[in-house]
Amino acid sequence: MSARPPSRSEIPDGESSDACALTFDDGPDPVWTPRVLACLRGEGARATFFVMAARAAAHPRLVDRMGAEGHEVALHCVRHVRHTEIDERALRRDTQTGLRLLEHLGVQARHWRAPWGVTTATSHAVAADLGLELVHWDLDTHDWRGDSAAAMHARVAGDIRGGSVVLMHDGLGPGARRSDCRETLRLLPALLGTLRSKRLRPALVADLRS
Repeated sequence: MSARPPSRSEIPDGESSDACALTFDDGPDPVWTPRVLACLRGEGARATFFVMAARAAAHPRLVDRMGAEGHEVALHCVRHVRHTEIDERALRRDTQTGLRLLEHLGVQARHWRAPWGVTTATSHAVAADLGLELVHWDLDTHDWRGDSAAAMHARVAGDIRGGSVVLMHDGLGPGARRSDCRETLRLLPALLGTLRSKRLRPALVADLRS
């Protein structure tokens, strides 16, 4: 869920002009994440999943599947709280706990997305200390609102380019106005079709710096 315009310093600079990163927040979800993964597999596409670490720990097989199918697992949070609403000690503790939970699942997270995309100077300090790279987005589907797949596709399709980072959700986080992720699932094939028509390839956030 977007709270402010993206900072270019928080978006990996695309060195590969044909790569576009599809990203998902707030999972893994036992119902919707498997369906998202199945769609991506059927389309031969890879994506980056910014997971809520406690949910990941509760569904380790989904995290294993993400890795086995070539996706990137990155950190979102433990508590889905804006960084403006917690002090440095709490933010550092939340991030360290999240990283430990992911490490127990065999994941060494390199990338970190703040809840609602809200970052502070403290966010950047903690990221630097823990060897993480903050990642925002430049294209927001607003799927958390429950918009139709057609409306979401119309919102972002014209602006997709090499180096774009697209925000979607494979789970229901705080503030979600929808009860399921059906429209995100319907959006994916259309979005991937647009990438193909523009000769862009769906890539990992990590690929944008390779």
